[in-house]
Amino acid sequence: MKQPNRHAPLSLFGLIACGILVTLNAATANTPADPNRAERPNIVMVMVDDLGLYDLNCYGYDAVDTPYANQLAEDGMLFTNAYAGAPVCSPSRAATISGQSPARLHLTNHISTEHFAPENPILLNAPEIKALPPETITYAEMLRDAGYICGFFGKWHLSLSDWSKGGRVHDENTLPDKQGFVNNIGGNGNGGPQGGWFSPYKNPYLENGPEGEYLPERLASEAVAFIKEHKDRPFMVNMWNYTVHSPIKTTEELTEKYKARKRAGAEIGNPVYTGMIEAADTVLGRILETLDELGLRDNTLVILTSDNGGFNYVAPKDKPKLRGTKGYLYEGGLRVPMIVRWPGKVKPGSVNDSQVTHVDFFPTFMEAANIKVPKDLPLDGVSIVPTLTNGVELERDAIYFHYPNYAWHAKNRLGGVIIEGDYKLLNWYDDDSVELYNLAEDFSEQNDLSKQNPELSDRLKRKLKLWLKDVDANMPIRNPDYIAPSFK
Repeated sequence: MKQPNRHAPLSLFGLIACGILVTLNAATANTPADPNRAERPNIVMVMVDDLGLYDLNCYGYDAVDTPYANQLAEDGMLFTNAYAGAPVCSPSRAATISGQSPARLHLTNHISTEHFAPENPILLNAPEIKALPPETITYAEMLRDAGYICGFFGKWHLSLSDWSKGGRVHDENTLPDKQGFVNNIGGNGNGGPQGGWFSPYKNPYLENGPEGEYLPERLASEAVAFIKEHKDRPFMVNMWNYTVHSPIKTTEELTEKYKARKRAGAEIGNPVYTGMIEAADTVLGRILETLDELGLRDNTLVILTSDNGGFNYVAPKDKPKLRGTKGYLYEGGLRVPMIVRWPGKVKPGSVNDSQVTHVDFFPTFMEAANIKVPKDLPLDGVSIVPTLTNGVELERDAIYFHYPNYAWHAKNRLGGVIIEGDYKLLNWYDDDSVELYNLAEDFSEQNDLSKQNPELSDRLKRKLKLWLKDVDANMPIRNPDYIAPSFK
């Protein structure tokens, strides 16, 4: 087994937005890792890229049809306080698959060959790595070593593409099939589908289908075939959709459906994007229906979520408006939908307000699969299995975020976040200032309480800085060439 990656070697790195479905199903298998256990849960994870908190019908977007996500909510538990691992894709995906914070991994931005920064910045980007290091222990490797067969489908974005080689990655040891998965269908160093949504895909890790084949449908078919092939042994499917990431495009049928609905008066901001949401829901439906057909539903845990906050922002009138979008440390960049179904264990139609985050998936999978985590593996999350089975609010001290890099738009302010209970503190690295919000009363982050509560602000700021030191976070660098504006 790999040695735990406490502090990955430095290099440089860049964004996302998405959704995750996870399915755990009991399947019989005796493994050398645990010879006394007769049952092992299968795991199927489907991540939707850039899916915002309100983008699903069951979260308030009435104009879109998401029947499978809606049924999931009716049959399971809907979370109201779920957070991504980061406000952009690559670090969030790294946090998900490793159980470690992006700050600890030093993988803090969306991976790209480009350099992102505003003109005349006060701060330069913090040093960042450009791929998930091969020595990082992933949940797929832990599951594989316990007897699972793991398959990967869709967007990876934890490697760096080499455009001189037609989009193949610089280091193929950083691809999914070297990180615990037996295959890699479509995963590369791109944030979006490099050849577009329809075949030919121009993706060196995805064989072209018939001309005009739709990428979400193709990935769903590949995942369904994998499930059917391995239904009699413990398996994991990592289905990380490219939808609903840009470029904003879907089938003509879905586009026309929502254009007509908008003309009829439905509150639809972008009919094409809305069609992409339904397409993502259909992928979820293909997988759920396959599990039903194979008799795997009753002992299956399903988690649907997103990788970061939405970009094509949907804001139903009856919902509090989130501040910011993906690429920002405000709630609009960090809040994601999350629904869990586990028949017989999760109460149907329940709602849970626990603060959960992407780093919780690794320990959750390990507990569900009865796999012991090495004591020297520094996980930053906690298992949510007790919350799922008992319905009690998850107890945790605080959750942290560190975004010391400029997003692709270069408009974000570099900073860190600590959320302790109802209070969220943002610490901006350019001038060390803070903002403080009571999320229970001010979900939209409009009323900065830092000056009214200086003692709380100072305590949370110190606590955040201690955490950054503890995880050995890389910090942004002062720009020696910065020119301060002159005022006459």
